[in-house]
Amino acid sequence: MERRHFLGGLTGAVATAATGPAAATTAMQTAPASALPGGADDRAFMLGLLQRMATPVLSRMAQGRLQREWKPALSPTWDGRSPDVAYMEAFARLIDGIAPWLALPDTNDAEGRLRRSLREQALQSYVHAVDPKSPDRLAWEGHGQALVDSAYFTSALLRAPKVLWDPLDATTKRRIVAAIKGLRRVSPPYQNWLLFAAMNEAFLFSIGEDWDPMRVDMTIKLFAGDWYAGDGWYGDGASFHFDYYNSYVIHPMMVQVLEVLTRGKPSFNNLKPQAEYDRARKRMQRFGEHLERMIGPDGAYAAIGRSLTYRIAAHQVLGVLAWRGWLPDTLPPGQVRAATVAAARRVFADPTNFDDRGFLTIGFTRHQPSLGDIYSNAGSMYIASEGLVALGLPATDAYWTAPAQPWTMRRAYAGMDFRKDYAVSY
Repeated sequence: MERRHFLGGLTGAVATAATGPAAATTAMQTAPASALPGGADDRAFMLGLLQRMATPVLSRMAQGRLQREWKPALSPTWDGRSPDVAYMEAFARLIDGIAPWLALPDTNDAEGRLRRSLREQALQSYVHAVDPKSPDRLAWEGHGQALVDSAYFTSALLRAPKVLWDPLDATTKRRIVAAIKGLRRVSPPYQNWLLFAAMNEAFLFSIGEDWDPMRVDMTIKLFAGDWYAGDGWYGDGASFHFDYYNSYVIHPMMVQVLEVLTRGKPSFNNLKPQAEYDRARKRMQRFGEHLERMIGPDGAYAAIGRSLTYRIAAHQVLGVLAWRGWLPDTLPPGQVRAATVAAARRVFADPTNFDDRGFLTIGFTRHQPSLGDIYSNAGSMYIASEGLVALGLPATDAYWTAPAQPWTMRRAYAGMDFRKDYAVSY
C-alpha cells in the first residue's frame, strides 16, 4: 500500500542536494512559510477529520444502534475489564473535542449543514446515554473507568452549554445529574483522576446542583502546589511523567474547573479561585510554548510516554489557547495553526488510522495495536478529537485567516532566526 506523508518541511534538504550549501541557505530562509498550506486548506483538512471521527459514532448512537453495530477492538495487553467501557470513552471523548465547533452559530453552507446534523445527533446521543431502556445506555456502573470519561462528558456540557445542555429535556437532565452523582462511589487514585472528579463537581455547581467542594479544593491545591513541577509542567500525582497528560487532561481541566469557580464565586475553605485561575492560565500558556517547540520541521512530534495512541490530543492545550483567545504573543495564530495542522497531517496520512467502517483504530500514525496500553481500546482513541478544539473558532477568525508562519523548529532547522527559550517561575 502506498503511504503518502506531508513533507513540506524537506524543501531545504532537497535544495542542499541540488544546488549546494550557499543556494540552500537562501532557499531555506524563504521556503518554510511559502511552502505551507493556507488557512482555508488547513481548516478544510481539520473539518474533514472531524467529520470522519464523529459520523460513525454519532449517527449510530443517535438511533440507539452503536453498541449493536460496533465492537471496539481491544489492546493486545487488555487488562480484562468489561469492554463496555469503550462506548462511554468513544462518545464522551469525541463530544468534548467537537463541542466548541458544535457551539458555533448556524450557517447555510456545507459546514453549517454538517454542524446542524451532528449537533442533533449529539443531543439524541446524550438522551440514549442515560436512558435505562436504550441499548446505547452507557456503563455508568461497574468499572471505575466511568469516572474518567464522565469528566469529558460533563466538560463538553460546560464547553457548549447552550447547544448541548439547555436543549435537553428535563428527564434526561435529571438522569445525567443522577449518573454523575452516582460516580462519587469511585475513589480516584491520587493522580490526574482527581481532576475527573473535580470536573464533575464543577459541572454540578454550574447548574445549581448539590456539589462536593472538597473534591475540587483538594485537587486544585495538590496540583497547583505540591504537584507542580515547574516551568509550566505538572506532575501526575507526586511523581513526574514525561508524557502528554498535561495536554490530555491536566491543564485544560484545571483551567476549566477554576473558571467555573471564578464565575460562580462559591464561598468555601481558603481557596482563592480567581488567583489560582489566573496562575493556571499562565502556566498553560507556558506549557503551550513547549508543545509548539516539540513539533518538528515536517510536522512530526516527539513520540513519548503513555497513551501515545491518543494522537493529536497531544496538542489540545494549543487548541484551547487558540479557541479561548489566550495565545500569548510568543505564539502567533498563523504559526500555531500551521504547526498543529502539519502534525495532524503527519499523523493521519496513513488510511489505516480508520478501519473499513470508518472507526478509529488503535495506533499512532497508522493501525498499530502493539502501541496500545492495558486500558486501550478503539473507543479510547476518540480523545484525538481534542486536537480539533480550534475548530470552535469560525472560519473568519484570524486563527484561520492569518498567513501561515513557520513554527519554531521549522525556523530553527531552516537556518532562520528563532526565539530563545527560558524557564519561568510562576
